[in-house]
Amino acid sequence: MNEEPRNWDKELADIDKAIARQPAPAPTPVGGAATPVAHPQRRFVALTWFWTALALVLAVALPLWPNDKSCGLRLVFYLGAAAIALLMGLLGALSSWSYRRGLAHLLSLLAIVWAGIMAAREILPRAGYARQELHWTCPESAPATDPAPAPAPDPAPAPTGP
Repeated sequence: MNEEPRNWDKELADIDKAIARQPAPAPTPVGGAATPVAHPQRRFVALTWFWTALALVLAVALPLWPNDKSCGLRLVFYLGAAAIALLMGLLGALSSWSYRRGLAHLLSLLAIVWAGIMAAREILPRAGYARQELHWTCPESAPATDPAPAPAPDPAPAPTGP
């Protein structure tokens, strides 16, 4: 151990000079935090709640669908409403996740699940995953035929007698 002792004063002075050569740091915010925390703007939070509320309203309205949804274009409109509910729920979930809105995130996920269930109730029987098989298109109605002519009345029976 023939090592010379270190001159700590000289090394610390070199460190101080190196720090002094660096540019001055940006001023810290009033709160004292070194890095400013970006608070979400009100419009983004409002947009998050709008998407979440729209997804909830659509998801709740799906079981109350007033029109027949058994086949054809009516089924397409119903599945379109379910897809919009899923999309709004997804937008609400992503936005609420990024802006740290827990309740909105939970409600968005519930809307996604419910709209998915309602869409699956209509899609799965038509895709062959149910006992009852349904069709995507409506059956064609039979062409109207002329009613059969009524049979001619029987002539009056002949009198019988002696």
